[in-house]
Amino acid sequence: KVSQFSLEDEASATAARERLQAAADGTLTVDKVDRRERKRHAAPPFTTSTMQQEAVRKLGLSASRAMRVAQELYEGVDIGQGTVGLITYMRTDSVNLSNDAIGEIRQHIGESYGADYVPETPNQYRTKSKNAQEAHEAIRPTSIANAPDKVRAFLNRDQFRLYEMIFKRTLASQMNPAIFDQVSVDLAAGTEHSFRATGSTLKFAGFIAAYREDEDDQASDKDDDRRLPPLEEGQQIDLAEIKATQHFTEPPPRFTEASLVKTLEQYGIGRPSTYASIISTLRSREYVELEQRRFKPTDMGRVVNGFLTEYFRDIVDYEFTAKLEDELDAVSRGEADWVPLLREFWEPFAERVEHTQQNVSRQEAAQGRELGTDPKSGKPVVARLGRFGPFVQIGSKDDEEKPKFASLRPHQSIATITLDEAMELFKLPRELGETPEGEPVQANIGRFGPYVKFGNKFASLGKDDDPYTVDLPRALEIIEVKKLAEKNRIITDFGDGIQVLNGRYGPYVSDGKKNAKIPKNDDPKAITHEQAIEMIAQAPERKGRGRKAAPKAAAKKTTTTKATAKKTASKTTTKQATAKKAPAKKATAKKSAPKSASGDKAE
Repeated sequence: KVSQFSLEDEASATAARERLQAAADGTLTVDKVDRRERKRHAAPPFTTSTMQQEAVRKLGLSASRAMRVAQELYEGVDIGQGTVGLITYMRTDSVNLSNDAIGEIRQHIGESYGADYVPETPNQYRTKSKNAQEAHEAIRPTSIANAPDKVRAFLNRDQFRLYEMIFKRTLASQMNPAIFDQVSVDLAAGTEHSFRATGSTLKFAGFIAAYREDEDDQASDKDDDRRLPPLEEGQQIDLAEIKATQHFTEPPPRFTEASLVKTLEQYGIGRPSTYASIISTLRSREYVELEQRRFKPTDMGRVVNGFLTEYFRDIVDYEFTAKLEDELDAVSRGEADWVPLLREFWEPFAERVEHTQQNVSRQEAAQGRELGTDPKSGKPVVARLGRFGPFVQIGSKDDEEKPKFASLRPHQSIATITLDEAMELFKLPRELGETPEGEPVQANIGRFGPYVKFGNKFASLGKDDDPYTVDLPRALEIIEVKKLAEKNRIITDFGDGIQVLNGRYGPYVSDGKKNAKIPKNDDPKAITHEQAIEMIAQAPERKGRGRKAAPKAAAKKTTTTKATAKKTASKTTTKQATAKKAPAKKATAKKSAPKSASGDKAE
């Protein structure tokens, strides 16, 4: 018998093929035919987890989208007889159905498919989930009378597709198993060698007539639908060809949304209501990205995972999460007190956080990957994650010369970039030439993406433009578009810094410090210099941006209050009297002072 590593190279595989061809001499003999029946049972009705998995596989929805659509079906849809909830509660671990629902379903199966499809006794299922909370039924239609075709006109595309899937899965769960005729044939090549072929044919459809469960990674050797011709022992069949092909052992495939939900459930991480939000968080924080519907870790995700695994290994351990879920379940059942539970977790955790903050530097946390040495300077070249994304660095902050930095390109990753690829990144900025006006033109990448610089001005490159390959003619096109946009932006320039401009929200007057909106009925081209000056004088001061503006505004307000107090003694007296009457306000004011202080400190 040939084992996995019997044939180690092409030469041995070719020799084996030639021996087999010589032994067979163009004919194979049917040595043995083994026939048997095999049953395949229906999957249970949907839980939250399995519904999300099938919605991802069959319908191409995301887990969060599937939950939103299910929520709409549960809350109710107007189907011409008022608003009706079409499915039961969609956050459940249970695979059980009520007796009334089972009776309705069995009757519908008999009427629609025939008595052969109805089992003698109702199918019963048990949940496989570790921490199942079976307070609700499985997800099913609230009434089997509401067939998908009957309510189709009242549902949008996603609602109909999800409802139809839930409806069919519910029916299938109470139908007889599918029956396959499975055939296994041994084919002799001479007296010493033999091949085996397997296949099967569907004898009775059973639940498959209503619904068939999908899988993420369908194995290539599945033989449920591989049919063999009728063969009898001793029969001679012609041998067309024996092929020697090479196959590689592939690594486990990356997670899809469906397989990730399944794994979360298997490890007891999260609850039916949190699977979708866990996945949404991974994507919104850019820890992962979807590539061909499979999750791929980003540089940010790798760094965060490496940091947590190194410094908080027991917290991110699968067993810890599942154990905590069990303990919280015990609290919810009244079997344990929540205070000791939280104290037991929090006190050592808080100490570790403080210790990590004091002893782990930002550079250590970012876990830079050393790529090699710069051929010119002899300094180390490191790829790491920074505030604005992944980058490579030549030298370190301890060197006399300032380190050089270059951002990674969109398709590059800290985990895979090579030294040669990293050195290419330091070719920016590229000198492209000059504009017709004699302004030097450069291509570079900045904080907000790739751009060309002409003189002291900048123009963003297009989606398909690459700063490493863009040439001068293309750069001049981009610059011309930018100049034209700026030209159209200026309606009138009075030459002293005051301009009438076209803005995002309409025309306005600006002196660079203050902006004044031009009324809709006024012609911006007709605004005179004197009118512009008057409009700017009457315009409010520009509001400061960001957190720095808040303390300034507060300071101004305080100054105004003091000035008012000096001018009007009677007002001051009234304020003082009010202050005496209302000590609570004074206390509140005192309490708010540290907030401002901490805000200033944070700046």
